[in-house]
Amino acid sequence: MSDPAPTADLELRAVRGIGEIRPGDDLPAIVADAVAPLAPVDGDIVVVTSKVVSKAEGRIRPAAEREQAITEESVRLVASRAFPGGITRIVEHRTGLVLAAAGVDASNTDDGTILLLPLDSDASARAIAERLRSRFGAAIGVIVSDTLGRAWRMGQTDVAIGAAGIRVLEPVSADANGRPLLVTAPAIADEIAGAAELVAGKADGVPVVLVRGLGRHVADLDEPGATRLVRREGDMFHLGSDEAYRAGREAGRIDALAEAGASHAG
Repeated sequence: MSDPAPTADLELRAVRGIGEIRPGDDLPAIVADAVAPLAPVDGDIVVVTSKVVSKAEGRIRPAAEREQAITEESVRLVASRAFPGGITRIVEHRTGLVLAAAGVDASNTDDGTILLLPLDSDASARAIAERLRSRFGAAIGVIVSDTLGRAWRMGQTDVAIGAAGIRVLEPVSADANGRPLLVTAPAIADEIAGAAELVAGKADGVPVVLVRGLGRHVADLDEPGATRLVRREGDMFHLGSDEAYRAGREAGRIDALAEAGASHAG
């Protein structure tokens, strides 16, 4: 398969006019109404922040339940560090994402409340994509984005936690000189999510961005979603340093006890 050709132009448009989203709101219809003035066409990609998806799906809890919510949303503690006023937990979320506080967030929500990540962001993206494709008669991709930190990097960037109708990963077989590229596979969905955040911003109240010019990455709705981007094998950094040291010491203690027991039996 040949690698996708580069695009000459890329356009990102902030979609304005979306009011406060409440539990039970028909988010696919709201997004469709909001993007209609931009006349969506084949190959457009709509990026929707996870915050509005969580609100529409009722993923809201009292702020007092934050620590409990983090525990319930997590399947594994990766690392934790104490700081004045609390503890930061880096965890593996039930969806496979590794992130701080299981994605539980108090920003852009009513005072005294917190938001949890959507139950199934790929399914949420698909519902929006189905509505957009039906209404506009065009092949439109959808990304649900959220903000994550990165190991060994300062700051945060938006990434795709849900996707539908887009190839989230595009392997490249050769460089410009024809040399084989064995591991290069741009995370297209993450790159688009990050670019969209530059237009939406965190404080501007813009939860939806229309991206035009990347139609070569738009695909059928049966294309794997953003869960394809979660590394489930070959993880070289399974634990934080303190946690790894503790696990190593415990393994050494168990081995020493076993050797002592074997020597005594002999």
